Amino acid sequence: KQHDIILYGSRDRELTVQWDSEKIHGQIQMSWEGLINTMMRRYLQTQSENQKKYYSSFMSSRSCRSCQGRRLKQEVCHVRIDAHSIIDVTAMTIGEVYNFVSGLAMEGSRKLIGEELIKEIANRLSFLLNVGLDYLSLDRPGPTLSGGEAQRIRLASQLGSELTGVLYILDEPSIGLHQRDNIKLLETLCHLRDIGNTLIVIEHDRETMDAADWIVDIGPGAGLQGGRIVAQGTPEEIRRNPVSVTGRFLDGTETIPQPAKRRTPVSAGNRWITIRGAAANNLARVTVRIPLGLLVAVTGVSGAGKSTLINHILYPALANQLNGGTALEVGRHTGIDGLAHLNKVVNIDQKAIGRTPRSNPATYTKVFDHIRDFFALLPESRARGYAKGRFSFNVKGGRCEACRGDGFIKVEMHFLADVYVPCDTCHGRRFNDATLEVGYKGHSIADILDLSVRQARELFANHPAIRRVLDTLMDVGLGYIKLGQAATTLSGGEAQRIKLARELAKNNTGRTLYILDEPTTGLHFQDIRMLLAVLQRLVEGGNTVVVIEHNLDVIKTADWIIDLGPEGGQAGGRVVAQGPPERVAEANGSYTGYFLRP
Repeated sequence: KQHDIILYGSRDRELTVQWDSEKIHGQIQMSWEGLINTMMRRYLQTQSENQKKYYSSFMSSRSCRSCQGRRLKQEVCHVRIDAHSIIDVTAMTIGEVYNFVSGLAMEGSRKLIGEELIKEIANRLSFLLNVGLDYLSLDRPGPTLSGGEAQRIRLASQLGSELTGVLYILDEPSIGLHQRDNIKLLETLCHLRDIGNTLIVIEHDRETMDAADWIVDIGPGAGLQGGRIVAQGTPEEIRRNPVSVTGRFLDGTETIPQPAKRRTPVSAGNRWITIRGAAANNLARVTVRIPLGLLVAVTGVSGAGKSTLINHILYPALANQLNGGTALEVGRHTGIDGLAHLNKVVNIDQKAIGRTPRSNPATYTKVFDHIRDFFALLPESRARGYAKGRFSFNVKGGRCEACRGDGFIKVEMHFLADVYVPCDTCHGRRFNDATLEVGYKGHSIADILDLSVRQARELFANHPAIRRVLDTLMDVGLGYIKLGQAATTLSGGEAQRIKLARELAKNNTGRTLYILDEPTTGLHFQDIRMLLAVLQRLVEGGNTVVVIEHNLDVIKTADWIIDLGPEGGQAGGRVVAQGPPERVAEANGSYTGYFLRP
């Protein structure tokens, strides 16, 4: 029912199996036993998946009626230390548990029994405190942790082991960290080094580079223009190296300048969005006013409530009301005013632009539509009667039917991840020979997809519709990626900038609210400078850009700052300071202001 399968061979020889299905087709050599095992495995796997989908449609999650979600029997909860059960303790934040354990009175037999246990518990909690996780509760579900939080928990476990002679590799550990928390992280990394370990850290953070003993700077550009060692040495040697772009930013030769003049709510029309009574997660029933027509930075220490306010309340509420639906779940609040000033809200996140290799920057930004229109107008296409659809790898006609336009064949492996191999017919070019015979300046449609954005921009310099989209990709610093690069190979930061480029290429309404959550993730100083220029363009068009950020270069260029805190978790969730950067820098009690001041 699922596959058309043709077998060649006999009972006592190897079989040649050809199959054709909705997704894949190809040819392999297989024994009778292997064929039977494979078919049975696929059948059982399909049955299991179908049953899960069927039953899940009738299921929902709720707390257990017996334990009320506490997971333990009632008898266990009767055991208490200073009136606290184990449920009470695990519901505390790490900082609260540390204070509770440290404050326990240990005398007599109690001291004899519990002293070593208390010491061990306090040590393990201190490791979590040292990496800035004091705001997390001990019973916090693992899937709700951010990538940075999960990484720091793993780092804390290594601190507790006190191993030496270990090589640790960390990929951007500063992601999601406020400068205050980043200092704690750096102290932790230095401790691991000092007890006899080696740490290799992939980073763009200035403080991390300053604290490093040795820097390896790779470049000089990205993509085909990179991949070489530009400079290596101590931070001071990198600063003195004129070839290193990183060094020029570290020593101040290159900078991200502050705007000559900041926009104000009055100059932008004095329009506001007001979120009233925000009380989701740790937000303390706050009322927050966001000025429209400005570049607004939402700041605060890790766990202060930034993502809850913007991603869990503001965005879903606006999306539901402006789109006339109720699809998104909205965090607890009493109301939002000022919707009449907006006609659209766009959340430019770092999720992939597609889940399969078939998705790519060319199709996502719609530039491939313009390229296919252009190829259909070429003399060779008109002579052969080729229309626009001939140059699509998603429909029959011009694509390679052996791989159905994928350019590769998916081979399912026993007990291993599936393997993708280039198609034997088109050799990864996606189109059939007749389609590839049509070319522009020596480039077939497959060659176009294999060009970088910068190369394509030079090729189509005289074609306004194509050039306009490619220019936006260049503006966000993605001149190095290939037009047909599989979406699954793009980083989160690249995916986010592709989405940003797509928005830039659209006609501007002037009444759009753009939301970006830490867009500087994975970006070098030079990339951040280009990104800020793009964000300023959106604001100059009358739109509003709200950025959740820790990067001081972004914060200092904002028109308006909303600083949450003062701490994370239950000690946060309040507005500490708001206004232009100069005002926030002087605010007492604001950690962001303290680090922004210099």
